[in-house]
Amino acid sequence: MFLDLFQDKKNLLKLYKTLHPEDTDATEDTLDIVTIDNVLTDNLYNDLGIMGGNNRLLLLLEAQSGWTVNILIRILLYLAQSYHEYFERTSQSLYKSRKVKMSKPELYIIFTGNKGRKPDTISLSKEFFDGADIDIEVRAKVIYESDTEDIINQYIIFCKVFDKQRKLYGMTEQTVKETIRICKDRNILKEYLISREKEVVTIMMSLFDDEQIMKTYWKDMENTLAYKKDKETAERLIKMRKLSLEEISLCVPSLSFDELRKLKAEIMQLV
Repeated sequence: MFLDLFQDKKNLLKLYKTLHPEDTDATEDTLDIVTIDNVLTDNLYNDLGIMGGNNRLLLLLEAQSGWTVNILIRILLYLAQSYHEYFERTSQSLYKSRKVKMSKPELYIIFTGNKGRKPDTISLSKEFFDGADIDIEVRAKVIYESDTEDIINQYIIFCKVFDKQRKLYGMTEQTVKETIRICKDRNILKEYLISREKEVVTIMMSLFDDEQIMKTYWKDMENTLAYKKDKETAERLIKMRKLSLEEISLCVPSLSFDELRKLKAEIMQLV
């Protein structure tokens, strides 16, 4: 939804002017979206690149509600790829003697959770190298919920309303529709939600599907690892010959009694 919201140049201009209110010459025509489809093998669903006025490159990455400084690595990769595409787009060669022209980077993280004692700026050197003077640095400004009515803050509030409704109704369509209803009543992204309500429902429901798939995947992985561990434990206990199968079954809950009997028979044949 983050990308869908700002694909509209009208909303993109609002976002840009929130970050640069002093740029009174900015218009929808002076802004370009330069979002990268993917970096390495990870799709960047909520990452937005903008080429603004005065040859300024803004990169905004949503950190969602879970705090992680690993986003600095994503920013580093994203920035490198953005410049690579920028030089190709402007027909500049890095292998000629003439110095290339670069757009000035501005790096932002939109955090939709609670600020608490989290910093306003995070840096690669501080978070990963204890503040050492390293040969490459990445610093990003973190944007939290505020008491303003700008479009970035409205987006953050929308995310918080959504999280609250998900806790009430789970991963359901009711969660999405209640979120939209509440936000429209509170004049949060109202114009966007009225014009794109069906699309927002589809986008949010697809996120539920993706999340459920990942949860199922990790649950299966956990079950597989637990079964493997229990089987190894059962093999050791059977070989020790100190416990009955009934007693062993209490120690390895992921194996059925029939599986234990078959396992014991296999071990006894090898002895």
